[in-house]
Amino acid sequence: MRPHLSLDVRNVPASVEFYQKVFSVAPQKQTADYAKFDLTAPALNLALVSSTGKVSAVNHLGIEVESVDDIAGWKQRLQEQGILEKVEVGAECCFARQDKLWFTDPDGNAWEVFTVLEQLAVTGTLKNTGCCAPKGKGVSEPATCTV
Repeated sequence: MRPHLSLDVRNVPASVEFYQKVFSVAPQKQTADYAKFDLTAPALNLALVSSTGKVSAVNHLGIEVESVDDIAGWKQRLQEQGILEKVEVGAECCFARQDKLWFTDPDGNAWEVFTVLEQLAVTGTLKNTGCCAPKGKGVSEPATCTV
């Protein structure tokens, strides 16, 4: 089983260039207005579709990995590609303690790569859990977030 995600994008070639940096693979298919990445790690069928001025709205997208070693590998790759925006170590978010990496695609979609270190008790509301998804480049970062 593999999830499929289709994103409306403003510029397919620019998005392809960005996602090649993220996943270190070329798209399986590409035209001027469409591209498809068939990924095995993470298992994802990612399509990029030229929009007519409309870009999909999501809170953020994420890739959960198994360990802090996986986070280290992702961190190195994202830094080498110059797209890593934020690193969170031991962040308490969504009722869990997590290590996270954040980057933003050319259309402003925030992505996180994360591993759960510990599940925390579900208390209060989500907005009080300390989650901090970036809202784009140059975002003011909480003190616990470092690059």
